[in-house]
Amino acid sequence: MSRLVPHPWLSLGLICLWLLLTAPTPGYLILGMAIALIAGRALAPLEPQALRLRHPGAILKLAGIVTVDIVRSNAAVSWLILTNGRSDHRRSGFVHIQLRARKPETLAILALIVTATPGTAWLEHDPESGVMLLHVFDLIDEAEWQDTIRNRYEALLLEIFE
Repeated sequence: MSRLVPHPWLSLGLICLWLLLTAPTPGYLILGMAIALIAGRALAPLEPQALRLRHPGAILKLAGIVTVDIVRSNAAVSWLILTNGRSDHRRSGFVHIQLRARKPETLAILALIVTATPGTAWLEHDPESGVMLLHVFDLIDEAEWQDTIRNRYEALLLEIFE
C-alpha cells in the first residue's frame, strides 16, 4: 500500500481539494484520484531521511537562546530605525563565516535561525569550503558575529544533529 500511495494524507487532501474546485461527479472523482496518486508518487523521492537527534535536550536550550536573541534583535533594529541610526560606528556589512556543519538539515535550520533574527540574513553558502556569507544590518565587529554564529548556534546544532 505504501508503494502505491506513499503519501496517503496528501493524496486524500488533493482529492478533496479537487472535488471542491470541480463538480463532484464520478468522472471528476476518478480524474482527481489519478492526479492525487501521481502527485503522491512524484513527491516520494523528495522525502527526506529520518533525522537522528543525538541530544534532544539541547533543542530546548537552542530554542531559548534563539527566542532571546530574536527579541533583543527586534528591539535593537527598531531602535536603530526609530533614531535613524545616529552613530558614527554603525554600518551594514557582510561577514564570511567558516562553518563546521555539513548536513543539509543542520545548515537549513541554521539558515532559518539566522534569517529569522532581525538585522541578519543568510545570503550564500559554499558547500565545498563551508563558508557562509552573512549580511548584518548593524555590523560593529565581524569577529563577534563569527563567534556568535559558530559558538552560539552552530555548536548546539552540531550537538543535536551531527
